[in-house]
Amino acid sequence: MLRTTMASSRALRVGVLGLVTLTTAILISDSAEARRYRHRHVRHHQSQETRESDSPRFASIVVDGNSGAVLAANSPDSLRHPASLTKMMTLYMLFERLDSGKMKLDTEMPVSEHASEQDPTKLGLRPGQTIRVEDAIKGVVTRSANDAAVVIAEAVGGSEDDFARMMTRKARALGMSRTVYRNASGLPNDEQVTTARDQSILGRALQDRFPRYYRYFSTTAFNFRGHTITGHNHLLGSVEGVDGIKTGYIRASGFNLVTSMHRGNRFLIGVVFGGRSGGSRDAIMRNLLAENLAKAATTRTVAAITERNPANANVEVADADDAPRPTESVAAASEPASAAMQPSRPANKPSLMAAAAAALPPLPAKPAPQAKPEPAPLTSGVIQTQAMAAIPGSAEPMKPVKVKTVQVKAGQIKLAAAGPAQSAPPITNTIPSRNEVAETSNAMMARAAEPDMPPQPANFGTGKGILGVLPASAVQAPAPAAPQAVASIEPSRNQTSTAKPAIAHTGWIVQVGALASEGEAKERIDLARNSARGMLSKADPFTESVAKGDRKFYRARFAGLERDQAEAVCRTLKRADISCITVRN
Repeated sequence: MLRTTMASSRALRVGVLGLVTLTTAILISDSAEARRYRHRHVRHHQSQETRESDSPRFASIVVDGNSGAVLAANSPDSLRHPASLTKMMTLYMLFERLDSGKMKLDTEMPVSEHASEQDPTKLGLRPGQTIRVEDAIKGVVTRSANDAAVVIAEAVGGSEDDFARMMTRKARALGMSRTVYRNASGLPNDEQVTTARDQSILGRALQDRFPRYYRYFSTTAFNFRGHTITGHNHLLGSVEGVDGIKTGYIRASGFNLVTSMHRGNRFLIGVVFGGRSGGSRDAIMRNLLAENLAKAATTRTVAAITERNPANANVEVADADDAPRPTESVAAASEPASAAMQPSRPANKPSLMAAAAAALPPLPAKPAPQAKPEPAPLTSGVIQTQAMAAIPGSAEPMKPVKVKTVQVKAGQIKLAAAGPAQSAPPITNTIPSRNEVAETSNAMMARAAEPDMPPQPANFGTGKGILGVLPASAVQAPAPAAPQAVASIEPSRNQTSTAKPAIAHTGWIVQVGALASEGEAKERIDLARNSARGMLSKADPFTESVAKGDRKFYRARFAGLERDQAEAVCRTLKRADISCITVRN
């Protein structure tokens, strides 16, 4: 009996030991297989990226959004077809209209026959229908709808051809010197070209100037007339910190992508052109962002991207040497599920991209400059002050706002020396009547910073139509028994309002609104101060009235700031959905 028990115990131990040995062997085998798989996987992605970079259509760039530094680049200035990345500029032009108040998110835009005939992908719009601005934005971002893009073009520019010219001028104003647009959708056109560097500029400009509307680029799906529309940007939701921006594809370009990433305090903009497939393009972008994230700065030091006068821009266009050869004249529509690549054309054929660059419409000649103080630059995405000329990309010239002429009574003035008593001659400060511009529009504010007023009489004021200190020769000290001297200003025709002497405000000015009453302006000042996180604690708040026809508005402003302080305040307030511009005093 004992012998039988011992034998059973020995057999049990042998069985357990064998089971443990077998399990260990299996685990070791699985671990080795997993290591081999990971090694093959890494080698696969490395070889895939190498194959992509060998393609003549491939280009890439990664830019640090905080410092402006280029962290990685591969042919960043070679010409490429933008495909549906074109729609980034289409939406930039629309956001500009929304920001100025000329259009609203619920504005209905008409659908033309031309718009409805665009190739898929599209929303299936029909002639005679209308579509809300917000639905069009979401349709462009998610489905990359070509019909919606053309509806936007016709609503903003009148026709798609005119809108494309506006887009090209806007690109020049932003510093995108090698970009030419020929349509609003990105559908194949041999003359429509751009570069990876130019697209990184546009990706940053959209965020700098339109933080309120940029959030639409993070839309992954939306409901349109009973149907759920999903997007093509598969990095959204799968890579931490990615918040947009746009994908693109035509056969002539391959698979393109512009991506924005905010992770912690770091901010990257990546651009990839010429991917062989949507999956490989996405994998390359993931690797580029991961490899360069640690190199990115954690504090913002680069200035916001602003627009410049395209007439003054040093516009350079690409030559044929580095231009890729388009592989087709007419191709499948943007954003297909899959497509076959075609071989490049023979190298001895002339480049249509170079012809596109040369075909850029000439910029109008500017008149000889007149001697005048340097115009005040505006920041935070507001167009910099220029001479009276059309805003780049717009057909509407900037006009100065009408300002009411007021009558000011000065107190008694004591001078060190005085000549014979004489009355001060009247000073007239009358601004010719112009067409009205919305008080809160960017165009009006940009022009108001340096109004083009008639000169003052000799030896009076500042010489620019703005009241200054009168010279001693213009005002005499009163005789002992004479009444006090009064300097009067004649009111303009049909206006008799009076006001207190203006108080001088120093430094840069931050304007947070133009309201219908002084009480509302003060409330806006309090709201801005509370939303600025202490950045306006030492600023000088004040309200300023301005007349426009028979209406009066009150500007809510803060003065006494340095330029960098004013820009930082505006960025903070815009994130809180408070309109804001900066003006140099």
